[in-house]
Amino acid sequence: MSAVLRIPVGVVVERRKASSPWIDYTWRPVVVLAGEPAASAWTLLEGDEETARFYAGGTVLELHAGDASSYRDNLATGTPRLWVILRPTGGEPPLAVMRVTADGNEGESFTSAGDDIVDNVPMPESIGAALDAFVTEHHVEQVFHKRQRDRVNLESLGRRRSSEGKE
Repeated sequence: MSAVLRIPVGVVVERRKASSPWIDYTWRPVVVLAGEPAASAWTLLEGDEETARFYAGGTVLELHAGDASSYRDNLATGTPRLWVILRPTGGEPPLAVMRVTADGNEGESFTSAGDDIVDNVPMPESIGAALDAFVTEHHVEQVFHKRQRDRVNLESLGRRRSSEGKE
C-alpha cells in the first residue's frame, strides 16, 4: 500500500537508571515532535546519570487511505496517540527509531515478538489537525451486511448408506 501523506517527525526518548542487577537503564519514548529538528540524532537534551532525555532521531509518519477508520477511532478517543517503535541496536547508539504510526492496531502488532520497545505518546496538535483532515478526505464508511443463512433442503436430508451398504 503506498503512502498517501508523509509527515516528518522527530522522537525524544527517556533513559532512566534501572533498579535491576541485569540492566543498567530502561528506555521509553516520551515525545513525538511535529517536523524533524535540526539537532543530530542522539543529542542529549537534558538530564544526568539517573534520568536523561535524548533526541533519538527522525522518521516519517505515513498515513494510508486504507487505515482511515483506525485513524478516525484514534481521534475519537479525545486524546489521540502516536505509537513509537524503537529497536535495540546492540551498540551505540543503543536504539534505532523504526516507526511512528497513528494506527493503534499497527503499533500493537509490533509488541508480539522481539525486543522492540513499543509505547504510545500524546499526538502533537498539528499532527492531529493533519490527521483529522486526512480522515475527512479519505474515510469511507463500510456498510455492514448481515449474511443470510441458506435454507435447509429437507428432502436432501435422507438416510445415508453405511460403509457396509446397509441403511
